[in-house]
Amino acid sequence: MKPKLLLLEDEPASRHFLCLAAEALPAEVEPAATVAEARTLALSGAHALWLFDVNLPDGSGGGLLAWLRARGLRTPAIAHTAAHETAERARLLAEGFQAVVTKPLTAAAWQAAIRDALQGRDADATPGHPPQDAGDADAAEAAPVWDDIAATAALGGSATNVAALRRLFLAELPGARDAVMAAAAGGDRTAMGAALHKLRAGCGFVGAARLQAAAAMLQGDPASDPALRHFLSVAAETLQAAPAADGGGG
Repeated sequence: MKPKLLLLEDEPASRHFLCLAAEALPAEVEPAATVAEARTLALSGAHALWLFDVNLPDGSGGGLLAWLRARGLRTPAIAHTAAHETAERARLLAEGFQAVVTKPLTAAAWQAAIRDALQGRDADATPGHPPQDAGDADAAEAAPVWDDIAATAALGGSATNVAALRRLFLAELPGARDAVMAAAAGGDRTAMGAALHKLRAGCGFVGAARLQAAAAMLQGDPASDPALRHFLSVAAETLQAAPAADGGGG
């Protein structure tokens, strides 16, 4: 009998990737896009494992875990986050997560973390791809628009799944770009950082290498007008290169 997993992730491309990889274990996955939705599913379903994103628009994975624990539920839980800081990992483990995984990561790494948790092993932080250095515009420009090799490897060689994920990513990209622009215009560095943080994880899953580098550069220097202009230029370039989502390189 396949284990039943509850996956909380608000970013569509990331959610689709994590679902696909978990289902291939095999497992049955119930996806949720909000804390409220995950709370309802957790209370109504007998899950073998919870997979909670750390930062959601309507709350946090840690807050949700504490709420569920207070109601007597003891399902083991994994936190997944785009943050690579050691202090963040320590905080999440202290909140009661059995393991912490960093995004983006390969399907194999995600599956290994899930297997460890299902077997009752307390895993160390499962490594994802190393965080992108802020770098500069020249370094960001040198990256390909689409890194097909990295994206296909992350999904275990499935070009079909890469194409599906990229379609989701491209559909969401204008909204993500606009959120960064609105935060920059309003001087809201917290909102800007959160939007870039989430976008970088999605970029990693679909191989949007140049945009990931530009987002990292802007996140490293959010007050920089040149970094913002470069980010917007690369976002436009990525959208214009949409045919690459069906298998072309960049």
